[in-house]
Amino acid sequence: MSRKKRRFEQLEAAASKPKEKISYRDPFQEKVGSRVEEIGKRFEGQGRNVLYMIAALAVLAIVIGVIYMVTSRSNAAAQTALGKAIETSQGIVSPSPAPVGSTQKTFKTERERADAAIAEFQAVADKYGGAIGEKATYFAAVNRLSVDREAAIAELRVMAAADSPVGKLSKYALAQALASDGKYDEAVPMFQELAAMNDPIVAAETVKFDLASAYEKQDRKQEAADLYFDIAKNASEAKDSEGKPVPLSETARNAKTKLEALDPERAKQIVEPEPESPFGS
Repeated sequence: MSRKKRRFEQLEAAASKPKEKISYRDPFQEKVGSRVEEIGKRFEGQGRNVLYMIAALAVLAIVIGVIYMVTSRSNAAAQTALGKAIETSQGIVSPSPAPVGSTQKTFKTERERADAAIAEFQAVADKYGGAIGEKATYFAAVNRLSVDREAAIAELRVMAAADSPVGKLSKYALAQALASDGKYDEAVPMFQELAAMNDPIVAAETVKFDLASAYEKQDRKQEAADLYFDIAKNASEAKDSEGKPVPLSETARNAKTKLEALDPERAKQIVEPEPESPFGS
């Protein structure tokens, strides 16, 4: 009994003694810890100011977080709205209603589809603004070409002045519209500028083909033939990442056909790559 009593007293005494804290710190912790202590000494006596500063930073972090969250949601909603407007602009034009169960939008006339698309694109531009709004405005102008051509061209001229992806797309759409209206003196310099950029936003091959077509209309046959040759020749010599020939694109095929009409002998230099056999060599 006395042994149990002594054992209990020893445990009680041990429990009453303050335990020594064990700390594990690596060299990095030591360096950071000393730096924290140094900062703490520097702000010693300025506790209230430091607390205010920390509180302000905390509030700022919360505000930034909320803005980011709201912006992310807004961007997602804007992208969705823009996508729906694009679907409308690509709807089927048919006097017959869409088949039962089809989700594809159907319109009776081109004008009806254009009007619907313009309204949706304009709504996106008005509601969201920013980069999405800029794209929506561009799409609205392109669709307006078939409804109010003069107004659409005026809008494209304004947007074409911007040095941005949408600005370049607007310049290309404007050049195409002017060329289709027979205003080649205006369209050609725009095509030339876009072709010199070699920007993936507007495929250089496509721009050069449009430029060559405009040269033809201006009776600049040699310049047109040179461009058609370059398009077809470069395409015929293209290789993929494995070094295999790449089939000619539709634009390159059209360029070769145009070259055959303008300069048949030169067109013979374009050798189309042989299609690879599905069964291997």
